[in-house]
Amino acid sequence: MKLKELASLLGGEIIGNPDLEVSGVSGIHEAQDGDVTFIASKKYLKDIPDCKASCVLVQEPIGDTAITQLKVQNPALAFAKTLEYFHGKQQRFIGISDEANVSSTSHIHETASILPFSFIADNASIGEGTVIHPFVFIGENTTVGAHCILYPNVTVREGVAIGDRVIIHSGTVIGSDGFGYIFNEGMHYKIPQVGGIIIEESVEIGANVTIDRATTGKTIIGAGTKIDNLVQVAHNVRIGKHSILVAQVGIAGSTEIGDYVILGGQVGVADHSQIESQTMIGAQSGVKGTLKKGAYSGSPVMPHREWLKAQAIIAKLPELHKKIRELEQKVRDLERRNSS
Repeated sequence: MKLKELASLLGGEIIGNPDLEVSGVSGIHEAQDGDVTFIASKKYLKDIPDCKASCVLVQEPIGDTAITQLKVQNPALAFAKTLEYFHGKQQRFIGISDEANVSSTSHIHETASILPFSFIADNASIGEGTVIHPFVFIGENTTVGAHCILYPNVTVREGVAIGDRVIIHSGTVIGSDGFGYIFNEGMHYKIPQVGGIIIEESVEIGANVTIDRATTGKTIIGAGTKIDNLVQVAHNVRIGKHSILVAQVGIAGSTEIGDYVILGGQVGVADHSQIESQTMIGAQSGVKGTLKKGAYSGSPVMPHREWLKAQAIIAKLPELHKKIRELEQKVRDLERRNSS
């Protein structure tokens, strides 16, 4: 395509040749002739002289370069949209495969794609343009909205409601039983998990994630929330809109998380905790109780600035320990002199 066509799609201003042919997208170090790349921050300006791309997406014009530039408000976002344009996944199949196991009482939109070896149970519903890949299981009375993608080996149990434009990656289980038991007479008695799950629109769920159904009521994942691989969300958890859960986060039952919350990798959240909207929690932190809006780190969690101070002290502990032993020795020497 010509650069002027791309500029029209991105709403950008061309600095250079508008009739330049662009045919691909790549990072600044890998880009070749015909590729579009981008500058995310000023620290990458040093890479421009060696860059072989035909066009670079910039926020402000760059001087002293022959590379054609496309000025946009947000180069990283424009780069993502360009990747989507050149490499967007095309749906190859529309309809229900003869090799899929689909209940006669299910409701499948005529534009949905149900690929071989998937299973759709009684009274399940699959929306417009949704793609169900091989070996996906959809349980009874589960609804999957429009333009969703469920990749191979996803399991969605009974009574789950999934909104529009949801992406679920391979190996994820939605609607497994919550981990609930009562200890009685030397045994753990299972509490029936009879609730459901609501996953709102535009959620993306990574590979091998587990989201447990509620004991009663609903486990809820808010619109626009993104969940990385290997995350555990327990029963009756409520996560707000547009939050981020990075890999290996574990959230215990009945926790409430607000909107635009970011949980770093391996954060652990104890049951019945509450995290206010727009809170950021650093990797490997341990959370219990209520957290007001802010930035936190550590286990147990503390305000991030306090944690940084504590880390600085921890790094100096061997030196401080040595000085304390030296001071103790001096005190003992003084005491001996005074006693003599």
